Amino acid sequence: MRIMTINDTLTVSAQVELEDLAELKAAGVTMIVCNRPDGEAQDQVSFDALSAAAEELGMTMVNIPFKAGEQSREQVEEFAQLLTKSTEENEKLHAFCRTGNRSTCLWSAASVSRGMDAQEILEKAKEIGFDVSEAIKPYAGEITMDHQETATESVAKPSFDVVIVGAGSGGIAAAASLLKRKDDLRIAIVDPSETHYYQPGWTMVGGGVFSNTQTKRNTRDLIPSKVSWIKQSVVGFTPAENTVQLDNNLSLHYQQLIVAPGLTLNWDGIKGLKESLGKNGVTSNYSYDYSPYTWELVKNLKKGRAIFTQPPMPIKCAGAPQKALYLSGDHWYRNGVLKDIEIDFYNSGGVLFGVADYVPALQSYIDKYKAKTHFNHTLVEVDGENKRAYFTSSDPDKEGEVICEEFDMLHVCPPQKAPDFVANSELADAAGWLDVDQFTLQHKKFSNIWGLGDVMNTPNAKTMAAVRKQVPVVAANLITALKGKELDAGYDGYGSCPLTVERGKIVLAEFGYGGKLLPSFPTALIEGTRPTKAAWILKKDILPSVYWHAMLKGREWLAAPKKLKSLKS
Repeated sequence: MRIMTINDTLTVSAQVELEDLAELKAAGVTMIVCNRPDGEAQDQVSFDALSAAAEELGMTMVNIPFKAGEQSREQVEEFAQLLTKSTEENEKLHAFCRTGNRSTCLWSAASVSRGMDAQEILEKAKEIGFDVSEAIKPYAGEITMDHQETATESVAKPSFDVVIVGAGSGGIAAAASLLKRKDDLRIAIVDPSETHYYQPGWTMVGGGVFSNTQTKRNTRDLIPSKVSWIKQSVVGFTPAENTVQLDNNLSLHYQQLIVAPGLTLNWDGIKGLKESLGKNGVTSNYSYDYSPYTWELVKNLKKGRAIFTQPPMPIKCAGAPQKALYLSGDHWYRNGVLKDIEIDFYNSGGVLFGVADYVPALQSYIDKYKAKTHFNHTLVEVDGENKRAYFTSSDPDKEGEVICEEFDMLHVCPPQKAPDFVANSELADAAGWLDVDQFTLQHKKFSNIWGLGDVMNTPNAKTMAAVRKQVPVVAANLITALKGKELDAGYDGYGSCPLTVERGKIVLAEFGYGGKLLPSFPTALIEGTRPTKAAWILKKDILPSVYWHAMLKGREWLAAPKKLKSLKS
């Protein structure tokens, strides 16, 4: 929990959880004021539950709930009396709401109503990240500060040094890395999802190696305690005003913005796919919900036809569609049923893998599993009930031709795109992706905006390993920008795709911009262009722990930024 100190007797915060009460007790708090109505969110702890738990610890709970922007004069007066009492008796009071916004507004109105200097209140509120000019208007009239225009919104606009859009691998890791460099930054992460997923593990779920529950954690447990979590969806940006618009009609002000929402899996981009998933032999390892179904299909298929598909680029983890093929083929091979199963790989692209150095090893497994490859074919429709898949050809001599293929198992990689709130904003390029410099990851038009991860238009592989290398670059450059100095950290396009070609062996593809090989380990340990057991151990046993306990904690293992000059020379 991020506790914001207003003065010696008052602190505020976002939603207080049951486990936070002991921390407040240890900080000397004797009274807790709730400014949030019950039922605003499904996971919200009720006032009664908090009150009972606080009472057991010897603290008092007071309920003064109101919706954002709707505080009444009676509530202001009630809170002012509590403030006076806590000051006179030298007791500590703590107030909370969803983000700390309402509690700060209530304090500011109560303080100004009791004669405190309005300018001083505005400055203090800004220090902890909130613009309360509207909240104090009824008690002090129009207030204009030297650094801002008169507010026009009906509620306070929270302000942060850094706003991060997205609580995925990039967003959380960036927050942790920034705080490692400058621990007094006021940072907010905006994301509505209560669950965080380790998506690279889903291939292993589909291969029967992991359970899908191993790949998820509570978002709340991963966000650094000093960071404010805004549990809303972003709907737009106004970069000229340095604001992010949320789906609750509020906005956030930022000095620096990191855009890291990932990409959107366009399940609706293939006719009939959404209705067919999870039944009739149709599955996808690109989904937490359906990756276990992949393993069920693989285990139960003894004879028939299995089709694996790959859509047009760009997609996250371009090797994942064929990883599903390899792990499935390996299981059928080991269990002696491969002779009765026909495997087909339909790829929208024209090659097996985009970096030629890895193709020989991969082709040897295509041959081992007797898989037929069909390039320049895109899945456009799925008829799950009748177990039929429809593809269009982009071969020059068969342009636009539609073919129908029957299947017993169909593994689909859906087409992918940037989220609509990015694609439809002025932050996007013509194709809808976040438009950034491929080396600095700074937006090409807005110097205080940065990109991370799959949402960017950088020509690198969209993998978690790429994000791990991008985060230190953005963190270092953002801090440098705050100091007004010239950027010096650079990203070389590194991406890693551990191609799981059989249970126990992996081809560890590591490469940067232009397909340049960028191995992390000596070839005596892991020779990336051939399958090795060491790479399997790395993928299965080491990388998940690195993700949860290093990357998301700001520990930049083997991820130091490159010197920008060396990349541009």
